[in-house]
Amino acid sequence: MKILVTGVAGQLGHDVMNELHKRRHECVGTDLASTYSRMADGSPVTVLPYVQLDITDSKAVEQAVRKIEPNAVIHCAAWTAVDLAEDEDKRDKVRAVNADGTMNIAKACKLLDCKMLYLSTDYVFGGHGTKPWQPDCKDYNPLNVYGQTKLEGELAVAETLDKYFIVRIAWVFGLNGSNFIKTMLNIGRKYDMLLVVSDQIGTPTYTYDLARLLADMIETDKYGYYHVTNEGGYISWYDFACEIFRQAGYKTKVTPVTTEEYGLSKAARPFNSRLDKSKLIESGFKPLPTWQDALSRYLKELKNGTDKSD
Repeated sequence: MKILVTGVAGQLGHDVMNELHKRRHECVGTDLASTYSRMADGSPVTVLPYVQLDITDSKAVEQAVRKIEPNAVIHCAAWTAVDLAEDEDKRDKVRAVNADGTMNIAKACKLLDCKMLYLSTDYVFGGHGTKPWQPDCKDYNPLNVYGQTKLEGELAVAETLDKYFIVRIAWVFGLNGSNFIKTMLNIGRKYDMLLVVSDQIGTPTYTYDLARLLADMIETDKYGYYHVTNEGGYISWYDFACEIFRQAGYKTKVTPVTTEEYGLSKAARPFNSRLDKSKLIESGFKPLPTWQDALSRYLKELKNGTDKSD
């Protein structure tokens, strides 16, 4: 299968490209940069096909997709700087990427009648209550600009295409880029104590594991909305930080605080990011390993020096 992957310079896009390459799919990556320096599986030998593309340019998107002629598109490109998205001078850019850019991809897929997989987020929900969100729930109430524009991207895909997957994920971490685990490790090396919020509940998602499931998904026609995170139960950011330090062997003391007590974020965050993943099993997909296991493997990769990000 020929698969176009957007946003390959990010945590997830990079892992998706590598997974597709392992499965011998013909994959082409796109991102904003003129060149893509990341290699397949970290190897200096195999350089995967790459095309520079600004997804906010509708004509460029149509031309690129027509030229590549993919059977499927996995759309990983997004504006993900949640707090920065709240700035007045950034909001138009965020919407251009997450909503308009996604619409451009969806329209191009429609022209070629190819399937599309769109990565969305738990932030499309308001995060009230304690009940896990169902994938087909339409009780949207995003609390911030990032969540609103990702929801607009969802609607663009669903209203334009018939052959689509919308996959909501949460608390993402991977080798290629920054994330909560790297932040905790950096802080833990410098300080003996830190504060972490304990009233936001969800489950982490390891991009290496997620990429495998997305590849499984794109190889089928089991279209629709899905929720995907690692298994292992629902936790708070405080719980996650404690386990990070435990597995890393750090003695850093973590003190739980409420979101209100922490009070540093520009963007409001959902308290309830519990995502119900039962639809995955019902559709015949293999769930991801536990987040505890994913964390262990991730820390080993960091220690072994496979992380080449800043």
